[in-house]
Amino acid sequence: MTQHIKAFTAIVAASLILLSGCSSKDTKIQTSGEQLTYDIAQKYLRTSNWTAASEALELLEENYPFGSYAEQAQLELIYSYYRADEHDSAIASADRFIRLHPQHRNVDYAYYLRGVAAFQNDSAFHAILPTDITKRDAGTARESFDYFTQLLERYPESQYALDAQKRMVYLRNMLARYEIHVANYYFKRGAYLAAANRGRYVVENLKQTPAVPDGLAVMSQAYHMLGMDELSTSASKVLIANFPDHPALKNGKFNYQFGRDKKRSWVSYLTLGLFKKQPYINFDTRERYNTFYSDQPTAQPPR
Repeated sequence: MTQHIKAFTAIVAASLILLSGCSSKDTKIQTSGEQLTYDIAQKYLRTSNWTAASEALELLEENYPFGSYAEQAQLELIYSYYRADEHDSAIASADRFIRLHPQHRNVDYAYYLRGVAAFQNDSAFHAILPTDITKRDAGTARESFDYFTQLLERYPESQYALDAQKRMVYLRNMLARYEIHVANYYFKRGAYLAAANRGRYVVENLKQTPAVPDGLAVMSQAYHMLGMDELSTSASKVLIANFPDHPALKNGKFNYQFGRDKKRSWVSYLTLGLFKKQPYINFDTRERYNTFYSDQPTAQPPR
C-alpha cells in the first residue's frame, strides 16, 4: 500500500510542478507530463511492481487517452494486470484493446495475452488450493482455448502462435479428461446413456488426446449396461486394436466387471457385507498413457 501511495504521490507532484503557472493548452507541458507518467510506469514494470505499474498506466490512460503513449500503455496495462494475477482485468483490457484497435500492428499480442490470462485462472486457483483441475468446471479452459483459436485463425504467422498451440494441446487434454471424469460420475448415478455420450464425445471430437482409450472404455461399458451390445462390441474392438494394454481388457477381451470384480475384504466377511464398499466403475488411465500428455506451459509471456 505504501508503494502505491508513493507512486501516485510522485505522479501527482510531478504533474503539479510541470503544470503550475502554465496554460493547460501548452502542448509542450502536456507532453512532458505524459512522458513523466509513462517513465514512472516503466520503472515499476522493470522492478516487477505490477500493481503500482498498473495504477500508473491507468492514470496515463485516463489523463492522456490520445497521447503518444496511449496505445502502448494499453498493451502494457494488459500485461501488468496479468502479472499482478488480475486475470479478469487483463481479459477485459485485452477485449477493449482489440475492439478499439483491430488493425493495430501488435493486436495479436492482445489476443495472445487474453488467452494466457484465461489459461492462468485455473492455474492460480490450483496453486492456492491444490486439486485435480481436470475435475473442475471446464468453462475457463474452453474460454482460453477459444481465445487461442481466434489468435491462430486471424494471425497464423504471429510470433505467439507456437506458444499458443502448445497451450491448446494442454487444454485439449485437460478438456478430454474432464469429460471422462463426468462420465465416471454418471456411472455412479446409473446414467449410462449420459456416460456413453461423454465417452463418444472424447473419441469423436478430442482425438489424439490421452483420454481417448478411456473414452472407448466408457463407451464399451455404458453401451453394454444399456443392452446395446452391437455398439459396445464395436467400441471394444477399437480399444483392443489400438490400446491392448488398457486395464479394462482381460485376456484380450473387454472386462465388463472392471472396477466391480475386487476381492472381498476381511471386514466385508466379518460384517456379512454390511460395510462392504460398493463397487464402482472408474476409468482413469493417466498414469499409463501420460507419455502422450503435454505438460502445462509455465513460461511467462514476453513483454
